[in-house]
Amino acid sequence: MDKKYIRNFCIIAHIDHGKSTLSDRIIEMTGALAKREMQAQVLDSMDLERERGITIKLNAIQLHYHDPLSQHDYILHLIDTPGHIDFTYEVSRSLAACEGAILVVDATQGVEAQTLSNLRLASENHLTIIPVINKIDLPSADIEKTKTQIGNLLNNNTDQLPCVSAKTGKNIDEILKAIIQQIPPPIGDANAPLQALIFDSFYDPYKGVVCLIRIKNGTLHLNQKIMLMANKRVFTVNELGIRTPKIIPKNQLNVGEVGWFSAAIKSAREVHVGDTVTAIEHPADAPLPGYKKILPMVYCGIYPVLNSQFDALKDAMQKISLSDASLTYEYETSQALGYGIRCGFLGLLHMDIIRERILREYHIELIMSAPSVRYEIQLTNGESVMVDNPAKLPERTHIKHIKEPYVKLTINTPQEYIGTIIELCNTCRGIYDELAYVDALHHRLTYTIPLGEIIYNFFDRLKTVSRGYATMDYEFSAYQIQPLIKVDILLNGTKVDALSFITHKDFAYAKANKICIKLKEYIPRQQFEVPIQAVIGGKIIARETIKAIYKNVLAKCYGGDVSRKKKLLEQQREGKKRLKAIGNVSVPQDVFIKVLSQD
Repeated sequence: MDKKYIRNFCIIAHIDHGKSTLSDRIIEMTGALAKREMQAQVLDSMDLERERGITIKLNAIQLHYHDPLSQHDYILHLIDTPGHIDFTYEVSRSLAACEGAILVVDATQGVEAQTLSNLRLASENHLTIIPVINKIDLPSADIEKTKTQIGNLLNNNTDQLPCVSAKTGKNIDEILKAIIQQIPPPIGDANAPLQALIFDSFYDPYKGVVCLIRIKNGTLHLNQKIMLMANKRVFTVNELGIRTPKIIPKNQLNVGEVGWFSAAIKSAREVHVGDTVTAIEHPADAPLPGYKKILPMVYCGIYPVLNSQFDALKDAMQKISLSDASLTYEYETSQALGYGIRCGFLGLLHMDIIRERILREYHIELIMSAPSVRYEIQLTNGESVMVDNPAKLPERTHIKHIKEPYVKLTINTPQEYIGTIIELCNTCRGIYDELAYVDALHHRLTYTIPLGEIIYNFFDRLKTVSRGYATMDYEFSAYQIQPLIKVDILLNGTKVDALSFITHKDFAYAKANKICIKLKEYIPRQQFEVPIQAVIGGKIIARETIKAIYKNVLAKCYGGDVSRKKKLLEQQREGKKRLKAIGNVSVPQDVFIKVLSQD
């Protein structure tokens, strides 16, 4: 088909504003699936997505649409994207394969934090934005207020704005009409050397690595010899096709089209999202511009409960990282937990989703160390090192100062909750930036705040103090010097590196005391007394003691001389001394899970 009849677009929005439901209605209207084949969230392929009601992975499909106005047939390439802040990288990858974006705004909620973030990403990619107001069928919908917010945001007239109900299908045809009329067709030269952008990939046990691509220039044929420009590896395309969302094989993909190919790529490490595919016969001179790399925000060590499953965990991480380019990892060893992997995540939800996927898809039970952020350490010899694992922090005598990552936090909230939110941000060492007026009811609060303070339960506390009305978004700002210290946890005098953490000196005692109390609660009693200590350098700042299991050695003494009883008690005392000297503390694996899973 002529590329002027092709439209490539994605759907972006704040979480729970109706992207996946809108995708379902568009699929229905274009006849891609029959009514009996339809189901809710048809593009959310993982059970985890359906259970949690969120989109985790982007999904790309090809739709055919007959425009009643021009009487032409069009090909629509739709990419459904996640809405949660932790999956922003999925959105950025989608935008690189499109010319337009549908910005969905909930009529009951209005413009929220992630709406602004996604709009900024789309603007940076120079995409055509089509704003759409959704959920107009709900009694609490305020269409005029939402139109005003969008008008102020985009600085344009909102009279012709599509107002739809994705749930009932009302006015969905207006969106299709806007896609045809407003989104430009793809540009590219069919006769130029092949340039195809890999915007996603996944591992198939039968096909090997499957790459999702957008053809920018040239044509990709079946049995064609191709080269991945990042590592110069050569492969032969043995399968090629599109998704509608059914898998349909094709002999070739033309310029402007979105599809997939497999080429018997067996190793997950050979494919990089953002790489350019070109032909061996007439290779392109240069690769396509890659994506803006998003740095991980949260670091955490993951360890298999059974050490024998470490090799299986390595394979699982390689395959998952194929479809999640924002996931970074390296191998590490812990004295307490054995062999493991240090991972970088975009947030706590991202971390939780990866843990759940490893459990469900690969059946590996995991223990996760305490989440931390990456610190910049300035040493006394003038060198600077980055540390994301407290166990790797240099000795205090070698540290000149520690820099902590700060983020720019944006909170959208009704006016009545501003006071409690400001109080929450201040307790988390936030620095006030500005308070902006959005409309008569909503305000935008901006803070510069340490990333380490918001990666645990800040979002839950924000929802509590705002009764669920506030929304937040954040992006990396800069590193700042702070009085940070490392706290080690000792069990019976032995350091447990998995429980070490870095914190501000003003909060060190409270956090250390909390962990000691929890460990005392969860660790079973031993045959000897076990001290639990939190130390900073050589100074103990918190301590709890697990009492020994008491055995009544006098139970068999019914009378007799008192010296006999003294002798038995002395033998018991000496035995406990020997046991304590040579015995290790028996710590069940679930203790780490219980302690580290709580703030």
